[in-house]
Amino acid sequence: MNNLSKIAVGLDTRSYEILVQNGILNNVWEFISPFLKNGKLHIISDTNAFKLHGEKLLSSIKSNNVKYNIIEIESGEKSKSFASFENVIESLLSTGAERGDLIIAFGGGVTGDLSGFVAGVVNRGIDFIQIPTTLLSQVDSSVGGKTAINAKAGKNLVGLFWQPRAVLIDPLVLETLPKRDLMAGFAEIFKIGLINDAQFFDYCDKNYAKILGENSTSRRFAIETAIKAKANIVAQDEREGGIRALLNLGHTFAHAIEAGVNYNEQIWRHGEAVSCGIVMAANFSHQLGLLDEKSAKRIENFIQNCGYRTKLDDNGFNANDMLETMRHDKKNSGGQINLILLKNIGQAFIYKNAPIDKLKIFLESECAKAA
Repeated sequence: MNNLSKIAVGLDTRSYEILVQNGILNNVWEFISPFLKNGKLHIISDTNAFKLHGEKLLSSIKSNNVKYNIIEIESGEKSKSFASFENVIESLLSTGAERGDLIIAFGGGVTGDLSGFVAGVVNRGIDFIQIPTTLLSQVDSSVGGKTAINAKAGKNLVGLFWQPRAVLIDPLVLETLPKRDLMAGFAEIFKIGLINDAQFFDYCDKNYAKILGENSTSRRFAIETAIKAKANIVAQDEREGGIRALLNLGHTFAHAIEAGVNYNEQIWRHGEAVSCGIVMAANFSHQLGLLDEKSAKRIENFIQNCGYRTKLDDNGFNANDMLETMRHDKKNSGGQINLILLKNIGQAFIYKNAPIDKLKIFLESECAKAA
């Protein structure tokens, strides 16, 4: 094995490591066995991930004669539902799941979010390990212990904080991803530069073609930089009471975009919505006099050059509907909308009590561009 990197998430008794290594799937038992307390192993996997990489995962497990069972869920956002949550819970309980068992979340962000939520509530808590198989889940959703499913009112509104015991990341699995899915993940990488690392944003600006185009040292560096940055923020603010909210740059707008197409990933992937949401956050920051025009334009040009949409399309977006979705954002308090906005590249901040009248006018303008 080569180039094993260990990134610590410091959370006292809940601390754990994120291990990044090319080919780590080939020897996964070495890393998960310390967490299996003489119980069973439950693998929750989305169908796409298991079809592509399941045999590689199982080869290491089977050779060690451990009891395991596999629960497959449908790939895609629709699995982050109450119905899917119930199905997985019942499947686990039917096997006699105990607290000493171990759950493996094997797949993308949907699988990780659902599996973590399940792990946190079954028997009042079972240990779990994240093995993310998409770029988006590797750099974002697998790190930090936020688990959730969606509700009618919006995304990720039902869940809990349940930290994994470890996160195992194999960059080689990304070679099976379509370009569109790589781009969805890259949005969560360059976002870090905009939040608090202008030098890293410069790096992404210069190297985006390599990061998106090949399993290169540039991609590995970008992945590890994003993970380290998120791990550091999570260690400071596990439950999103302060600085961790900055990681939601672009997300409040993004969730309104996703809701506007009924979370249809064929129309808007989460990362695509985030990239467009970041453009909207930058432009709204400029309109409020917080961010200079040159910086706002640079952000928009970069995101457009990477190949993302920077404007809404003609899917019938409505400013009132978008505003209503934004009112349900988890960062809000006292009935007011709080946004993550920008003062500069590398300087994001929490803008409390956003002016609703100005926000509505801005959204109306964005929707009009798509008409």
